[in-house]
Amino acid sequence: MLKVCFIGSSGHYRYALDGFRFIPDASAVAVAPGCEGEDVDAAIARISNAGQSPRKYEDYREMLDREKPDVAVINTYFAFNAGIAVEALERGINVFVEKPVGTTFEDLERVRTALAASGKKLAAMLGLRYAPHFYTAWKAVREGAVGEVRLMTAQKSYRLGERGPNYRKREIYGGTIPWVGSHAIDWLYWFGNKRFKSVMASHSRCCNRGHGDLEMTAVCHFTFEDEVLGAVNIDYLRPSTAPSHDDDRARIAGTSGVIEVRTNKVYLISEQRSGVQELAVDNPGSIFADFVAEIRGDGQCLVTAEDSLYVTEACLRARESADTGRLVTF
Repeated sequence: MLKVCFIGSSGHYRYALDGFRFIPDASAVAVAPGCEGEDVDAAIARISNAGQSPRKYEDYREMLDREKPDVAVINTYFAFNAGIAVEALERGINVFVEKPVGTTFEDLERVRTALAASGKKLAAMLGLRYAPHFYTAWKAVREGAVGEVRLMTAQKSYRLGERGPNYRKREIYGGTIPWVGSHAIDWLYWFGNKRFKSVMASHSRCCNRGHGDLEMTAVCHFTFEDEVLGAVNIDYLRPSTAPSHDDDRARIAGTSGVIEVRTNKVYLISEQRSGVQELAVDNPGSIFADFVAEIRGDGQCLVTAEDSLYVTEACLRARESADTGRLVTF
């Protein structure tokens, strides 16, 4: 049996829960809050409705020590995820953790050190690599559909709604670039397959409707190896009347074509064929199921531990640039 404990309910724990249907022996044995004031009752109800019977703990440390799970799914208030990940790794537990892995450079280094010493596996919840439209576009780029990648742009736009108090303090939230922007920053790294060289970024809290430190808008310009360029725009400006919560987009321009992801579809313009071609999308499966397969030595998750840590570093460097108004190098 694969024993899974859930810590917190403030992020994308449903990636793990959705993956259970591909793992016949998976069992959600227990749930606990990751910090004071976090309510996990809705998560327990959702997990129970999925056919599991988790026990509830008030202290996640007690839960980990008693249950001794194979995997800890960690998604509490964002600033606390890294510390809990370290505690899990030090107990010999594999970690599936919310992105960004850490909200400070110090916390990120703590996770990196604990992971290296543990011999265990870690993956961040960069689950949009598994969205069929983004996966299809990435696969096409890898197969040479646009030639050599030279320019990339990506967008993350969300409805704001009414965010909880954990979003309103930088020391808990971590910032909009690491939280919302992490997916888009990850796409640039994933599609381009190049290391980051520098970033220049800006962000603004203006018009955030009383949400304290929360940044409403951000723009990041990255330079990669071989003078490949990439830009990310991030906002909470999507109207409440929009047909979906998010508007995720990417454009990858290469030496022989351009591929675009928008409205959950993939479009290719190529020198090999006239007109615009809409690509049939592939479904890569479940990020959590792939993570468990990797733990068991049966496969490879699309999101590696190295990816998880490196993309987090890129997010934190972009936030540093936005905070200081300076170019930040890697």
